Amino acid sequence: MQEFLPVTKEELLKTGVSQPDFVYITGDAYVDHPSFGAAIITRLLQHQGYSVAVIAQPDWHSTKDFTRFGMPRLSFLVTGGNIDSMVAHYTSAKRKRNTDMYSPGGKAGLRPDRAVITYCRKIRLAYPNASIAIGGLEASLRRFAHYDYWDDTVRPSILLESGADLLMYGMGEHQITEIAALLRDGVPIQEITSVRGTCYLTDPVHTPWGAVQCPDFTQVCRDKKAYAKATRQQYDQQDEVTGKIVIQRHGNKMLVQNPPAYSLTEAELDAVYDLPYQRRPHPMYDSAGGVPGIEEVQFSIAHNRGCFGYCNFCSIALHQGRRVTCRSEASILREAKKITEMPNFKGYIHDVGGPTANFRLPSCKKQEKNGMCTGKKCLAPVPCKALQVDHTAYLHILRQLRALPKVKKVFIRSGIRFDYVMADKDDTFFKELVAEHVSGQLKVAPEHVSDAVLDKMGKPHIACYEAFQKRFYEITKSMGKKQYLVPYLMSSHPGSTLQDAIQLSLFLRDHGMHPEQVQDFYPTPGTISTCMYYTELDPYTMEPVYVPKSPKDKAMQRALLQYYLPQNRQIVLSALRQAGRQDLIGTKPNCLVAPNNLRKEKTKQNYQNKSLKGGNFSRNRNTSSKKSHRS
Repeated sequence: MQEFLPVTKEELLKTGVSQPDFVYITGDAYVDHPSFGAAIITRLLQHQGYSVAVIAQPDWHSTKDFTRFGMPRLSFLVTGGNIDSMVAHYTSAKRKRNTDMYSPGGKAGLRPDRAVITYCRKIRLAYPNASIAIGGLEASLRRFAHYDYWDDTVRPSILLESGADLLMYGMGEHQITEIAALLRDGVPIQEITSVRGTCYLTDPVHTPWGAVQCPDFTQVCRDKKAYAKATRQQYDQQDEVTGKIVIQRHGNKMLVQNPPAYSLTEAELDAVYDLPYQRRPHPMYDSAGGVPGIEEVQFSIAHNRGCFGYCNFCSIALHQGRRVTCRSEASILREAKKITEMPNFKGYIHDVGGPTANFRLPSCKKQEKNGMCTGKKCLAPVPCKALQVDHTAYLHILRQLRALPKVKKVFIRSGIRFDYVMADKDDTFFKELVAEHVSGQLKVAPEHVSDAVLDKMGKPHIACYEAFQKRFYEITKSMGKKQYLVPYLMSSHPGSTLQDAIQLSLFLRDHGMHPEQVQDFYPTPGTISTCMYYTELDPYTMEPVYVPKSPKDKAMQRALLQYYLPQNRQIVLSALRQAGRQDLIGTKPNCLVAPNNLRKEKTKQNYQNKSLKGGNFSRNRNTSSKKSHRS
């Protein structure tokens, strides 16, 4: 198996190269696995004949690490890593995280806040004339003026703040291939302005004709309606068939976004996943215990890209796109066989998935010619009549994988769209999912139970989930299995009022569900939900949206999802009183929480019971509503 790419000058020289074509800088530890974007881009460049050196998590306090290989012959390539560096560092409550799953030993603090900006500025300090191209999730989702939750302000395009020459957004294989060829042929990076899937800055006089112009940076900073309008314009142009050039002025510069790159074909995807990945972290991290982020994906297979589910709080639509493309069955089986030969493989393929595991077809047949429908969703609130629903190909792949020697079990952990499953009139996949691919618990994402909130999330209404839940347990019971659904639920999403949060807690009560973890809505850069959070407007209707923003409001909604915990009792009481739902305070089975003065409440209840029973004191009191809520 081919060795890792050079990470030191000595390793570079051993390859016979003194000046690499590209120096790739990443905020993650160096993990050579196709679940890491850095691995795909560096291996692809290597396959195309370029020399590539890797600087993972450089010390940003000086320029020393950035000069390790000297100035590259063609360009520096910079990414913050697999996730935004601010999300890697901070919780949704803006508390500093204690660990970093993409760092050796899970150690926090090995990358800076706003890594892309920091790294690029250090490169400029060391090499003022160097070519710099940025990409990855952090750059992609911050390519326009964007609301930054951590600063609570609108920041300009990351291309402007970083000082880079070019920004690649979305999945970058086509972009980097074309850019590398142009640089190799002597085209200065400042003159590369026509590559799809890229953004660049130019003098306004050179702005291309026919572009969709967003409100400029100054406007979106001062006017929330302008910000909402810009968000809709940006999303409406993210289709590779119908998308136009989008421009947004930043002071004396014009930001230009070229139309999205074309999706990789099946053959191109197969070629990407056939590259010689080591499928593990670099050995230099062994002494630190490796890199925790590899554990969930080392024995997993990505079979698709894109997601037409198009949830408003998800970044996939703006980054990876809504168009679903897939690898061939042969390519997937080749990767699976490589996995089974790994020395630490125990017989379990952890996942065969992607953004949504059970998508293998475009959502409809119109897309190739007409593109994705603008401003519409394929599944929510109900499936489109033109939706193609077929699990046949995915099911065949799973059967083939199960039949491989050394494979004991194949799981699906990256998430299925339960509404897509329910739209399939043939329940063969559903039955085999329950029989073969669930490890005791199946994680699904209804997210909420209030249809009003689900509409703001871009999710199907709760009736669909309830039908799925009923059918899941029917199939499970018929097979004599003990398996459970684990629903992902979110508190404090835009549109969620206190009454909606109470509705969710009652759903949990009635279904005997006690979630161990609760996810607060996290306003990450670039999503439609983040736009709603900042502007308090729905960018597609411009109607006002209630947003729980204060720490108290968010804490109440979060606590209501775990109303049964003793430490949440006081805040749940406060929430119920504020909402006028004192009927849910008490010791009866239908109540959520007992009152503060439980002894006084008991005496009052006993008196009432005595009066109702004509003087006969009832000793059958329910003094623990908590027990009655357990399934």
